[in-house]
Amino acid sequence: MPDSNNQDAIALLKADHRTVEELFEQFEGATSASKKQKIAMQVCMELTVHATIEEEIFYPACEGHVEEDLLKEAYVEHDGAKVLIAEIEAGSPDDDYYDAKVKVLSEQIEHHVREEEARMEGMFSQARKAGLDMDALGEQLRARKEELVATYKASGLPKPELATFTETTV
Repeated sequence: MPDSNNQDAIALLKADHRTVEELFEQFEGATSASKKQKIAMQVCMELTVHATIEEEIFYPACEGHVEEDLLKEAYVEHDGAKVLIAEIEAGSPDDDYYDAKVKVLSEQIEHHVREEEARMEGMFSQARKAGLDMDALGEQLRARKEELVATYKASGLPKPELATFTETTV
């Protein structure tokens, strides 16, 4: 595996995708509530950091270079994931819908990853074709990721900030 300090933006983001996929597999195989909780919290951390660096750095760099609809969908998909992440973080494996929420989050992320990584028309492919400086973006993403991980490990995950949803009462 390449040295993570030398990964370009796409390699770094794809490595994050593989990490989360592995964590979801571990969750499915976990049998104890404490193991499920630990893995789910790691998933929440990984996805929160990943979504933040994409929204702060990668997606803005892609604006005007990739299909606008693809970017808009990505923001909405992130918001959907953030809602589930907050629910999972606030819950426990003893809750009736805990496993279902993790499963649905897994399915949403799988869909999102497919759209970003699609060979010809995916966001990553379009961004690379547009000539974005993936090495420079990789450095920015890595630095911000390190900052966020340190912050979240010290103080916990923040309340999700939704880019596309508006508060409504149910």
